[in-house]
Amino acid sequence: MSTPRLPDVTVTVIVHNDAGRLPRAVESVRRQTHRNIEIVISDDHSTDDTPRVARALAARDGRIRYLRLPENSGGCSAPRNRALEIARAPYLMFLDSDDELPPESVESLLAAHRERDLDFAMGAVRRIRVDTGRRSTWMPHLVRERRTLDGIEADPRLFFEHLSTGKMYARAFLDRHDLRFPEGIHYEDQLFSAQAYCLAKRFTIVPEPVYLWYVAPYAGSDTASISNQRHLLGNVRDRIHVQRLIDAFLAESGHEGLREDKDHKFLKHDFRMYAGDLPYRDEEWLASFADLVNPYLETLSPGAYARLPRAERVVLRLVRDRRLTEARWAARELGHDVAPRELTTGPDGRTYWGGRVPESAGARRELDLTELEPDTRPFSVARFRHEITEITRGPGASVDLTVRTYDPALRLPVGPQRASLIVSPGRRRLTVPFRLSPVRPGVFEGRVRLDPATARLPLSGFAGVRHPMVRLTCRGHGNRGLLLAPLAFPPLTARVPRHRLTIEPEGHIPGRLQLRWQPAGLTASLLHPAARRLAVPRVRRAARLAASVFSPSGV
Repeated sequence: MSTPRLPDVTVTVIVHNDAGRLPRAVESVRRQTHRNIEIVISDDHSTDDTPRVARALAARDGRIRYLRLPENSGGCSAPRNRALEIARAPYLMFLDSDDELPPESVESLLAAHRERDLDFAMGAVRRIRVDTGRRSTWMPHLVRERRTLDGIEADPRLFFEHLSTGKMYARAFLDRHDLRFPEGIHYEDQLFSAQAYCLAKRFTIVPEPVYLWYVAPYAGSDTASISNQRHLLGNVRDRIHVQRLIDAFLAESGHEGLREDKDHKFLKHDFRMYAGDLPYRDEEWLASFADLVNPYLETLSPGAYARLPRAERVVLRLVRDRRLTEARWAARELGHDVAPRELTTGPDGRTYWGGRVPESAGARRELDLTELEPDTRPFSVARFRHEITEITRGPGASVDLTVRTYDPALRLPVGPQRASLIVSPGRRRLTVPFRLSPVRPGVFEGRVRLDPATARLPLSGFAGVRHPMVRLTCRGHGNRGLLLAPLAFPPLTARVPRHRLTIEPEGHIPGRLQLRWQPAGLTASLLHPAARRLAVPRVRRAARLAASVFSPSGV
């Protein structure tokens, strides 16, 4: 009798109470172009229908093995490690039950291993928004081209690509270093990946997509992934804990020279995720957050701070100085050209964020905005701050807004200012002029009625979200800026021609006023679907061809 052929690759699919999506994940592995694989479903003691579904999948395909943990571990590490114990292949991959592998994932990564003696190979991870279907590449600048690196020192930016998925590991590499997923902690991928990067002598990056990561950024707290449970202080504590473990590993393994790169990654990625949520947190939460993060922030390399954009350095400094209400305001400026409410010029002639000159040398360094040239940059890119201070329902679909504009660099002349609201559903622009009157130096206020029912929508309808902008006009020059809304107010709904309209808070940073149109009636059932079908490139090409054939000039 012939000995069964060993698989080339073992793909472990971890699952917990996810019977509905498990078949999709497993099917994505079964349809791999490289067929000689082993599939291990590692079940972290599910209590739903997962065991029955997993056994049915295993009965259908002899390459599938089902492993059930005797008790729930509460994380990803234990089910991965138990699968590692029984995996038979020399190369290993990991897949979460809510994600998928593109058909050529195994083939692409295995080919890289067979070309060279590698410790692991990695490829592009495609993020798919479950709410919109929008696709993007995770850390695209790191996986843009095929390359082989002799250790992470060749490109320390890879600390940002901390996923353990999207990679194929040589079993010998993991065993040689006794590298396993740390159990009993969250954010285990960050520690495991940092260790793998530092211990690997050689690894290859391929630009082809090898993993499909389904992301639900605004999922409810009961279904949100660990990384989306940032409202929990325990989540903050877990993330800080794993950073300290990484720091200890770098020191013990002789990779202390990578510390600034790793610190920069923490500030730019991990802290930045929490910073974007600060406006939505209450004072008690903010105080506890500062208690947790500030001791760790004190240990980070000054060079890591210096590499950040100024807006991020401002938020960090305000948190470290426990100016927490101001940190909430500053967080709304992240990633957008939004001005602070106030600027202060010190005796040294430097311009600082906020209403007073910072007391310490460190705070003055971090809150110094002089390099942004707030008082001399061209008017078209000057920074203002437009906030809705009051929103009330008007007649029909309209809303009455009180808009306050902050001009901290005093770029606007004394007296009333010309302004307008601009919103563009489809390709049509709705412009609503209004006047801003001075309240005090650097602050203006005005009232404007926004009536979305007057917007000219496409005949085929418009389904989408738009955020009104504020346009200022001064001496023949224009400036367009975001319109920040109250962070929470009851959504306002109305019927406008052929559509349902919702006026609501954006719900995440920067917290703009948001208008949402949804086609209704015949527009929803007939016109809009037809327009979407015609928008498919293949249909458009056919339509153009038909037009050229049947037009008089096409004879």
